[in-house]
Amino acid sequence: MSDPIISFQGVSKRFGQVTAVDNTSFDIQRGEFFSLLGPSGCGKTTLLRMVAGFEVPSAGEIMIDDQPMSATPPNHRPVNMVFQNYAIFPHLNVRNNIAFGMRKAGLTRAELDKRIDEALELIKLPGYGSRGAEELSGGQRQRVALARALIKQPKVLLLDEPLGALDKKLREQMQIELRQLQQQIGITFLFVTHDQEEALTLSDRIAVMSEGAVMEIASPGQLYESPGSPFVADFIGSMNFFEGEILSSTDSAITVQTSALGTVSVTNSDAHMTAGQKAWVAIRPEKMQPVFSNPGERANTTSGSMGPSAYLGDRSHFYVQLPERDDPVLVALQNLERSMAKLHKPNQPVWLQWASDAVVLLPRD
Repeated sequence: MSDPIISFQGVSKRFGQVTAVDNTSFDIQRGEFFSLLGPSGCGKTTLLRMVAGFEVPSAGEIMIDDQPMSATPPNHRPVNMVFQNYAIFPHLNVRNNIAFGMRKAGLTRAELDKRIDEALELIKLPGYGSRGAEELSGGQRQRVALARALIKQPKVLLLDEPLGALDKKLREQMQIELRQLQQQIGITFLFVTHDQEEALTLSDRIAVMSEGAVMEIASPGQLYESPGSPFVADFIGSMNFFEGEILSSTDSAITVQTSALGTVSVTNSDAHMTAGQKAWVAIRPEKMQPVFSNPGERANTTSGSMGPSAYLGDRSHFYVQLPERDDPVLVALQNLERSMAKLHKPNQPVWLQWASDAVVLLPRD
C-alpha cells in the first residue's frame, strides 16, 4: 500500500544557467531505505539539500508527510542530516556531541540523559559518553554523527555519502550496521552515494540519476538484472554490450542477429520489440561461461581467444577477444579453486556460452 513520506512534485533547481535538477517527480515510501545514485554532478546531493531546506527549489514542491516544505525553514522540518565529514565537534565529548541539537528541546536533564543513553546503545557505543572526539576512530565518529541526528527522532534521516571517508573494510562493516539500524528504528533513510555496490547493498529502492534527471527507480535486484536503459545497465555494475537487430519476436522468445555473437536467443525479456528493430544485447560478465574445449554447434555460443586476465582474490576477470568485435568481452569467474587463475593462458582458444534468460535486451536508438 502506497504511503509516501516524501513526494517530489515537478521539482527543478537551477544555478544561473545550469540546471542541477530538472522537473523531477517521484515518491519515497514511509520506512523505506531509499538511495539516490549517480555520477558526480548528476543532481543527487542538490535533491537531498532541497529536502533538508538548505536549497530552495526553482520550481515545483517537496512534500514531507503531506505538508509542503517551501515556506518551512531547515530547523523546523521533520528531518535531520548526517554529512560526509560527520561534523563532530572536537571540543565536546561524545555525550555532548550527541546532545548538541537537543539544547532547545525543553527536556529535563533526566530525560535528556535517558535519550543519550538510548542513542549510545543504538549505535553500539555504551560507555563511550565521556570520550573526546579525538579518541574516536572513523567508524566511531560516524556512529556518533548518526546518534546526534537520530536523537531528535526525525521522520526522515538524510545521509550525504556518510561512509565515503572510511576505508573499504570498515565501509563494508558500516553498511551492514547502517542497514540493521534502519530496520531496527523503522524510519525513512534517504541516502546519497556514487558507489553502485553501496547502493545495492543498502537500499530497498534506488533512483539512478544523470544530468539532473531520474533515469530509473527500482529495487537493487531489478536494476541489476533487468535495467530499463543502456545508461542504467552500464552504470550499475559491469556490462558487455553488443549491437543487434531483431529477427523475430514472439511471446516466448526473441531472436536477435549480432555480428559479434551471431544469432542470439532471448527469453524472459520485458522488452517489447518487433522484427527489424535495432537493439542492444547486454550480458553481465559473470553470466558468460568460458569453455576451453569445442562444445560443437550450440545455441548462444561464440568462439574467441583469451586476452589479459586480472586476479582479484575472490574472483578473476578475463578478457576475451572475438573476431568480429574490437573491444574485448569481460568475463568474471569466482575463484573456486586456488589454481583457477593459472589455468588460462593468453591467445588460447575459448568458447563463451550464456543462458537465453541471462540476456538483457535494450532498445538502440
